[in-house]
Amino acid sequence: MGAQLRVYKRRIRSVTATKKITKAMEMIAASRIVKAQRQVAASTPYATELTRAVTAVATGSTTKHPLTTEAEAPTRAAVLLITSDRGLAGGYSSNAIKAAERLSERLRGEGKEVDTYIVGRKGVAYYGFRERKVSDSWTGFTDSPTYADAKQVAAPLIEAIQTETAEGGADELHIVFTEFVSMMTQTPVDNRMLPLSLEKAAEEEGAKGEILPLFDFEPSAEDVLDALLPRYVESRIYNALLQSAASEHAARRRAMKSATDNAGELIKSLSRLANAARQAEITQEISEIVGGSSALADATAGSDK
Repeated sequence: MGAQLRVYKRRIRSVTATKKITKAMEMIAASRIVKAQRQVAASTPYATELTRAVTAVATGSTTKHPLTTEAEAPTRAAVLLITSDRGLAGGYSSNAIKAAERLSERLRGEGKEVDTYIVGRKGVAYYGFRERKVSDSWTGFTDSPTYADAKQVAAPLIEAIQTETAEGGADELHIVFTEFVSMMTQTPVDNRMLPLSLEKAAEEEGAKGEILPLFDFEPSAEDVLDALLPRYVESRIYNALLQSAASEHAARRRAMKSATDNAGELIKSLSRLANAARQAEITQEISEIVGGSSALADATAGSDK
């Protein structure tokens, strides 16, 4: 019985140590969410206004440009998937990967070849384990991305959209990331970055009750679009990286809180079992003492006779 009690105590110590770790990770994730939220709030207006400027240039000119011109028969699409570098974040990365898989299936169903670009070790490991081709990948900055990281990711994508499909380029550019809605809600989404949907942008502007101003382009609308193209892609990717980072921290905080709560419940259960084992051990010892005392009394009474 003593051996069983020692086993329970050892398990309680082990679970208690795990609980301390998960609680610390929960607090770290909670502290990082605040910073990530501020970065998202700071970058979103810039990305929105840049998209608005691109829309204004495109609608105010007849220039054909990769940023706004639909291919007559698109045959190739580039998909950027943003996952995490680390685990212990619940279904954060797996949900983003599933969204990318659905998007890729839909694009292939439309007769398009898909080139996949991945941010985060979890996505790289997923595709590597299944021996799937990845055009390019980046790791090491998913929990705290910078604009320099966004520029690094955007460079090959901009090159692909500016290259003819026959030479390995792409007609479309899509991005899959996890949108930060609230501390409790993070939603995987897929957006088409290029070509920019002018009709959708115009509808959004109309919904806001805003009218795009008229612009004069110098030296030309094409030169303006050439200058805006990398800034547009970089800003959209940067905003998506920040949204994903905030979502990752929120998902990790939620997962670690659940692990901490489960550890607490397990400690309570093991404590009850340990107490029961201790009570049984004490009862057995008392029974042995009583039994020995009775046997001694009987032996003493027999000798007196």
